[in-house]
Amino acid sequence: MRLATYNVEWFESLFDQQDRLRADGEWSGRQDVTRAEQAAALALVFRRLDADAVMVVEAPNSGKHQDCVRALEGFAAHYGLRTSRAVMGFANDTQQEIALLYDPDVLTPVHDPQEEREAPRFDGVFGIDLDIDSAKDKVVFSKPPLELAVETAAGSRFRMIGAHLKSKVPHGTQGEDAKIRKSIANRRKQLAQAVWLRRRIDSLLAAGEQLMVMGDLNDGPGLDEYERLFGRSSVEIVMGDDLFDPHARKALQPRSQAFPSSARFYNPETKRFFRALLDYVMISAGLMALRPEWRIWHPFEDEECYSDPDLREALLTASDHFPVSLDLELT
Repeated sequence: MRLATYNVEWFESLFDQQDRLRADGEWSGRQDVTRAEQAAALALVFRRLDADAVMVVEAPNSGKHQDCVRALEGFAAHYGLRTSRAVMGFANDTQQEIALLYDPDVLTPVHDPQEEREAPRFDGVFGIDLDIDSAKDKVVFSKPPLELAVETAAGSRFRMIGAHLKSKVPHGTQGEDAKIRKSIANRRKQLAQAVWLRRRIDSLLAAGEQLMVMGDLNDGPGLDEYERLFGRSSVEIVMGDDLFDPHARKALQPRSQAFPSSARFYNPETKRFFRALLDYVMISAGLMALRPEWRIWHPFEDEECYSDPDLREALLTASDHFPVSLDLELT
């Protein structure tokens, strides 16, 4: 079985208010890419990825009129993708949902949010002292994680959580000191979200569940100048000692210089691209016994992707992130 996570930059912009695909010559949400170009590139990437399920981060919007599931299933039908069904959890107000696009002949995922005192449901409120003043702050997810109970066609069961942690950029903040204070406060909130997610992970593992946590944690080595301020990153908090992702483990090694990347961004000030490891697929010990193989579909770091011009260009056109897949002997 192949499972993957894929952050699709502004997937939302490819659909109208009735969730109809707009594969036309108008600009997409991506710089200098038309909607037709991005849609075609995404379809090619999904086909070549050939995953049984893809956790789509920044999936199309759900709101008063729009429906993420309807948009994704319409996209899959238009391009004849075998991942023809979709499921999502709690909608958010960012126009960037978290949803699973999957092959219904292979597995059946159900949104199954759980709750307990130490870890409220992901659409709830989490109390934690962020600034060490002995008073609990109230934390909410801007993008609530998607918690799924999954059963394969052969009857195997496991849990899956799709996440998109975010530390907001302090837009609109006046003055350098105010920007620094706001950035630090936002990073604290992101780490609090990681703690909340980790507590849910602890509960699932204690119950003997096989677990997969995947998505964009927006954290990793060299991400920003505040990473050393807090001692641990979101990645370290979520992964702990009992989940495994080889890319994350390698990147967190002291003095690691050759860590992989899953995203590529352009800096207009320096006129250069920079790389980042943001996307992960973490699995529990029981799934580690199923001969897992990870792959980042990076057009310049994966030899097969680079050697295939059509796939290479599609990956660069479709999004600023690249898929991360996991193959394992799960039936």
